This record gives sequence, C-alpha cells and structure tokens, in this order.
Amino acid sequence: MPEKYHIQTQPVPPRRPRIGKHGVVDWREDCARCHNCVKKACVYDRYKQEAEYIRNLSDVDALFFECMGCFSCVQNCTKGILCLSINPAYEKLGNKYWKPDIIKTTWVQAETAKIPVSGAGYRGPFSGHGFDSMWTDMSEIVRPTRDGIHGREYISTSVDIGRKPSYLSLNGTQPVAGLPPLVSLPMPLIIDLSSPAHTLPKLDAAIEQTAGDTGLIAIMDSSYRPMDEANLENIAFYLGPDSPPVPDAMLRKTRLVEIADGPAVAERIKEIKKIHPQIVAAIRVELTAAGIGRAIELAGLGEVEVIHVVADANGNELTAQKPRFLKDMLRQIHTTLIEKGIRDEITLMAGGGIALPEHMAKAIICGADLITINLPLLVALECHLCDSCRPGTPCPARLEKIDFKYAVGRMTNLIAAWHDQLIELMGAMGMREARRLRGDVGRAMFFENLEEETFGKLFGARKAGL
Repeated sequence: MPEKYHIQTQPVPPRRPRIGKHGVVDWREDCARCHNCVKKACVYDRYKQEAEYIRNLSDVDALFFECMGCFSCVQNCTKGILCLSINPAYEKLGNKYWKPDIIKTTWVQAETAKIPVSGAGYRGPFSGHGFDSMWTDMSEIVRPTRDGIHGREYISTSVDIGRKPSYLSLNGTQPVAGLPPLVSLPMPLIIDLSSPAHTLPKLDAAIEQTAGDTGLIAIMDSSYRPMDEANLENIAFYLGPDSPPVPDAMLRKTRLVEIADGPAVAERIKEIKKIHPQIVAAIRVELTAAGIGRAIELAGLGEVEVIHVVADANGNELTAQKPRFLKDMLRQIHTTLIEKGIRDEITLMAGGGIALPEHMAKAIICGADLITINLPLLVALECHLCDSCRPGTPCPARLEKIDFKYAVGRMTNLIAAWHDQLIELMGAMGMREARRLRGDVGRAMFFENLEEETFGKLFGARKAGL
C-alpha cells in the first residue's frame, strides 16, 4: 500500500479580531443568580472566554461574537434573560455567492486545519443556485469501515494530469510508441492565477512555498521568478498572448505549463515540447458562450493534453445575460466528450466558483478531473472579499502588511482541511479513489432532476429562469 498523503499543519491564529456570526445579549438586571447557571454548562465554554476577552479588550467595537449558536443557554435559562444576536459586521462579508458562512468556514479551516463543526447544525437551504442544488449521496456513511481520515482504510485522492492513449500497441512487452508524459498530484487541486481584482504580488512567494509544502502546483505568471529553484516542479507558468518568455533552463525544471487559448495553440505546444518534451501543456479556455464548443474542439486535437475551463469568480458563464453555472457546463462538456469517445484521453481542469471542499467533490462528479482555486486562499488570510476593494484603499484585513510565515501557514492549513473533507465525502459515498469519482453522477442528486421526476407529470417542465 502506498504511503498516505499527509500535510503537516499547526494552528495559525488570526491577526485581526475575529468576526463571528452569533453573540448573546444578556439582560443581567433580571438575573436570579441561579447556582446551576446555564452559562457554566456551556459545552463550548464561551462565557468564560468572553469574560477573558472583555478583560483584554482594546477596541470598543470589537465585541465578542464567537457563540456557536446551539441555543442551549437561551432555551434553558429559567428567567429567559438570554437571547441570540447576529453580528452586523458579519452580514457585510462577501457577496451573494461568497456568503458570510463560506468566509467564516474558510477562516476556521485556515486557523485550525480542521473540519469546522457548527453548534447550530446545518441551517442553509436544501436547494438554491449553483452547487447548492446538488447533493452528494452519503448512503455508505453507515458503514463503520468508511473512515479514511482515522486510518481504517486507504482512500486515494491522487490524480494524473496529461493525455492518456485510448489503446496500447505492444511489441512483446514494450510499447511501440512512447507513452505521453503525466503529472501526478496527491489531491485533485491546483492553485490558480490570482484574481485580477484581488491581486497582491507580495503573496506570490507565499503561494509558491505553499505549493511546495503541500506537493501541489501553483499557476504563476511567466514574469514571476521563484525564490527557490527547488520549487520549480511545483510551479506552472502561464503563457498569455503577450507574456514574456520563460528561460529554457527554467522551463525544463517544471512539470506543467498553461497556455492561453488562441488560433495557433497547437503550434505553440509543439514549440514548448521541443524545449521540454516531458512537460504537460494545459490550455486555458474561458467559459464564454463559445467556451464549451471550444473546449470540445480542443479535446479532439492530438497535441492537446489538458483543458482548463474557467468560469467567473462566482462560477457563472462569462459575458452572458443569463449565465449558466459551472456544474451544468461541466456536465455538458463531459457527456459530449463521452459521446465522441475521447473523454478518457483528455484531462479536464475546472475553475471558478469553487468556494468549499464539497464544491471540489461536486465539480469532479460533474466531470472534471481536478479543480483550481484562488479566492479561497485569499479568504484564508482573513480577506473580507469587499465589493469596494480598490488599489490604494485601506484593507480591513491589512493584507498589505501580511507576514510570510503566517500566509504560508494559513493557506497550508486550508488545503489540509479541504483534503480531509474530500476523504470524508468519498468515504461516505463509498468511493476509495478520486479518479473513479469523475463523472459518477450516480453518487449525487440534482434538484432539477428530482423536481422533474416528482412534479413534472403534474405541473410540466419548469420554465427557464424560474
């Protein structure tokens, strides 16, 4: 059995006051001073922590909002003097897609490297936009052997990136033609280029180190020069239409390169292969109205090994009045390539709208081989994803003053937590290998399909946009 993939982590506390969701309002003038006060029975010990927090309070507006929202004290107080409150600063985080709960969850994972637990349980919708309309099948969770995190069985999260031949021609025991190059990663995740709206050059070195520490790959602009050439195998240079060339000696030490889509993309791949025959080339395709067709067209070219389809930051189709979501576009690309008989030959990477570990599993179920992320790593550094984020404006997370060790620790913790949750999901679904999860829609339920099966005969098909 191969050695298990493990990421070394340690807690990295936040630099700024925490922005929690819940707080408790205590009307003390009516308190009866019960000897068995519900505050003493708090299973999370939040009241003692609040008292300590108040004693060391430095800012008047930095109140204690770290209640877990279990309602135990509110329900059990004999005088009814406690009530739960919502932090107004919490409600201002993120946007309609990157909701405050996503940002808070990411902060907790980046601090502890653990799977977050909510005392209030799941209070979200059971249907909604994007990945919220898709549920993974947890029918195998009742089996006690499905426990990959704790070592009772081996669950592989590794993936291979590159073109796979549809068949082998052998001369005895040796293949007639050489096998195409492959890049193996310990989990189906690549760190993508920084978002243009949230670019901070100071973070490039921290991202490079995080990729090296986790054994993953980070896509960097071709103008970037790594701090340590030993990390070059964990860097994939992005070559845009006007990008400066990467020195040949440096390119030969990398395993993956990404090229912007264009009319001469096949010739560009051949030029790179002359420099480094064992490198794997990925083509970046933006998911515009023509993006799906272009991805399918590229998959039919023998020179193309990897296709990286990218939606916008919220997972929506680019430049469309009524955009489709990433999961629907992935399913269309995946099923079309199956119909053409070439799906197993190509590697499909997907980025945009991947905000939580469950989105990674869901994107793979929809047909991706692996996913790419960038904004979750920025959120891990306590970014609020402000709509008013502009160069030169004050940053509430003080990202311009970030410490290198802190940044590496928080991003490494987040990736470790995502890996653990992927294992948990796969164990609950009865899957022991991430490669087998790709396109297995039988391991998921889709709201649209369930609604059609249940109510379609009674009310007809739902109209688009409703």
